[in-house]
Parts: sequence; C-alpha cells; structure tokens
Amino acid sequence: MAQVHGRREPTMRDVAALAKVSTKTVSRVINGLPGAGTEVADRVRAAARTLGYRPNLTASSLRRSDRRSATIGVLFEDLSNPFDAALLRAVEDRARHNGVLVLAGSSEDDHQLQRELLVSLSARRVDGVVVMAAGGHQDALQQERERGTPMVLVDRPPTFGGTDCVTTTNRDSSRDAVLRLAALGHRDIAFLGDRRTLWTSQERYTGYLEGLAHTGLTLREELVRTDLHGAGLAETATASLLGLAQPPTALFTAQNLVTVGAMRVLRARDLHRRVAVIGFDDFPLADMLDPGITVVRQDVPGIGRKAAELVFARIDGDTSPPVHAVVPAALVCRGSGEIRPPG
Repeated sequence: MAQVHGRREPTMRDVAALAKVSTKTVSRVINGLPGAGTEVADRVRAAARTLGYRPNLTASSLRRSDRRSATIGVLFEDLSNPFDAALLRAVEDRARHNGVLVLAGSSEDDHQLQRELLVSLSARRVDGVVVMAAGGHQDALQQERERGTPMVLVDRPPTFGGTDCVTTTNRDSSRDAVLRLAALGHRDIAFLGDRRTLWTSQERYTGYLEGLAHTGLTLREELVRTDLHGAGLAETATASLLGLAQPPTALFTAQNLVTVGAMRVLRARDLHRRVAVIGFDDFPLADMLDPGITVVRQDVPGIGRKAAELVFARIDGDTSPPVHAVVPAALVCRGSGEIRPPG
C-alpha cells in the first residue's frame, strides 16, 4: 500500500467502500467510461474528493483500449530562453485543447542529457514528442523514432528519415537582413552567431554570405564571430569587433541572446545610435529601447501550433510521408536596423 508523508494513500477500493459501489464502477467513473448513472457517478466523485484519491494515470493508460497516456513530451534547449518558452506555450495551448498534458524539459544542447530525458519520457509512455535536437549527432532521437514514437522536430531538422519537422526561413531572412543593411550604405557588416554545430547557425551564416555576395561586398573574415553561446560571449565578441582598426558600422546578430549581449556593449559605449543592428529572433522589451531593436521575428506561435498539429496527427494514425513545414519569419523595423553609416 502506497504511503504519502507517513499516511496511507487512498485506493480505488477505499473510494468504492465510501461510495458503496464496486471497484469496477469506480474505475468506470474515474476513467470517464459509460455504464454508471449520474447519481452513482456523483457519489463516486464526492467520495474521491473526500478521501483525496488521485488516480494512477500511467497505470490506467495501460488498460485503455488505445493504450494512450494522454501526455506528450517536449524537449527544448533552454526553457528560460524567451524563444523556447514561447514555443512551449504554443504547444501547450494546442495540447490543452486536445485534453493532453505536456511534460517538458531542457536538454541544454547536451546529447547525453537529451538521451536521458527521452528515456524518462518513454518510461512514462508519452504518446509523442516534440523536440529541439541537440547540435550534432541525433542518434538518440533516431532510436526513439525507430521504436515507433511519433516525433516532430522544431527549429532544427532531423538528420534521419521518416520524421516531421518545422523550421523558419533562416537563410532567406538572414540574407534579406544583410541586403537591407547594405541598401542603407553599410559596407562593413559584422556577423555574430551562435554555435557552429547548430543547423540554424549554419543557415543564418550562409544567408549572411549570400547577402554580401548579392551586393558585391567582400567578406572580411575578421568581422565574423561564431560560437557565441550566451550574452556574455557576445559582449566580448562585440567589444573585439569595435576595437578593430576598421570596425563594422552594422551588426547582424543571429540569435536573441547574442543581440542582447551586443546591445549591452553598444549602449555602454554610447554607440547604439551610430552602429546599426538587426537581430535574428525577437526578445522581450526589444521594442521599448531607444532606438527599438530591428529584428527578424519568427512566428513562434505558428511554429509551435504546426509542430503540435503534426505530432497529434501522427498519434492519431496519420501515415502520410514526412513533412518539413517552413513558417516564414518577418523583418520588424524599429530603428536600430535603419541607422545609416557615418559620413
């Protein structure tokens, strides 16, 4: 018999005794199955409330005819990041509409931690998973998918087959951001990016190169800074760029925390009205600064809704070919990206 804080956990048999019904009747009421009258069902629920009875949903799911647990797993890189948090909320909203609980965790872009979290979710018999793959190898994800778990990857596509994914216009939107800066007269445009192992970073850097090439600008290797995981490293990189003999007049910051770090340095040096900035990904209060931060804004709710839509379709038995859905991003002009070069 289970114990909770030194007292016995009430069982279905206890509820049946208090409600003066059979345990089979209690099971029907608790699991929402037909066969019990309204008066009996009310009596069972009242007894459960009185005793503080909590059904074992995992055990119940094993006895359901569809063998579903009414839960899905969500594994993102860092749920404290505004992008990941907003994405989780969008998935939760759709899951709640379907009467499904979301179990979420942060993988911290660590393959081993992601593997451990996948094992934990599998042990809880989640019906499907929405995952932001850790950079590099995706062996654990592939193994879980091959076991038959419905899976949708977001932000970063799979390196294996048979799996849906949802991304945004990383390359095209990055190219357009550089083209805009060049159209304003900037010739020295720096790139500050996240880890090079991430597909999104690679795509955004490729877009940066395409933007330079399209406008006839020559790549200056000393204006490229990558592997900036977090605002602190971005601050250091921005300071080093500003210390060059020919510093950049514009920055393309390819991740929201990188943008935050870059802006801290520019504002500390009173350069935030002289050096143009376009960042990839929006972040809270970006529109409240002076000037506001021009960003390539992903449709995060749209990405989350699409990912949830795909995973629930697979859970319901959809066997159509895998989908790579691309949700367009949009350039939001607020002032920092519209600063012209001096002279």
